[in-house]
Amino acid sequence: MVDYLGHRKRIGIVVPSTNTTVQPESDDLRVPGVTNHIARISIKERPLKTEQAFLEHVEAMRSGMRSAIDQVMTCQPDHLIMGVALEAFWGGVGPAQALQDELSERAGVGVSMGSTATVTALQRLGAKRIAVLTPHQPRGDEQVRGYLEEAGYDIRRLIGLKCPSPIKIAHTTAEQMYAALKELDGDDVDAIVQVGTNLPMMRIAAEAERWTDKPVLSINAISYWDALRRCGIDDQIEGFGSVLERF
Repeated sequence: MVDYLGHRKRIGIVVPSTNTTVQPESDDLRVPGVTNHIARISIKERPLKTEQAFLEHVEAMRSGMRSAIDQVMTCQPDHLIMGVALEAFWGGVGPAQALQDELSERAGVGVSMGSTATVTALQRLGAKRIAVLTPHQPRGDEQVRGYLEEAGYDIRRLIGLKCPSPIKIAHTTAEQMYAALKELDGDDVDAIVQVGTNLPMMRIAAEAERWTDKPVLSINAISYWDALRRCGIDDQIEGFGSVLERF
């Protein structure tokens, strides 16, 4: 006997309680026989413009991950996606990998994180020179830049949208995202990378590939792609970017 709807795989997805983007974007990527199951890390909706508020936010996210994993594992998913942003990049390559390993050991299944999934995708693309878009304040941008540079990527440009609070990230307009992508694009970059899991950019990123003529990686699409491939599911998904269509 197998799960009737999730007869191929069940994917658990851990997100901040304020996040309204990961769940719908992940559902758009679901293939037949795969089901998604959400657990939420309880955090406050508050301004993140001070160093103290920012660090408290990161700590609340990190401390809540484990209980969210314990909750979602009661439905026995085959794989987990950590739908969190900064914590996946925090401290650089070594600490991020250690976090991924720790969470996987706790869950007893594989874990996909936006940081390592993005690196895997960039490796498949052969991209080295990148531009980066984040919704973060400068302190968060430092963490993203540090991780990607340590991973071996030449960051030609980085734009942080400085969204004022976790919920407000999802309120970013299409016009703001298009404008940022146009500013990031150039002949000196091989790919554009978007981080920040509450930034609703998956469809815009896929569309931007047509007029930039280069890969534009949306973190939620890449994390879901990584989860499918690590689960042995090779379905190619049209309309959500070249990585899901080609690899």
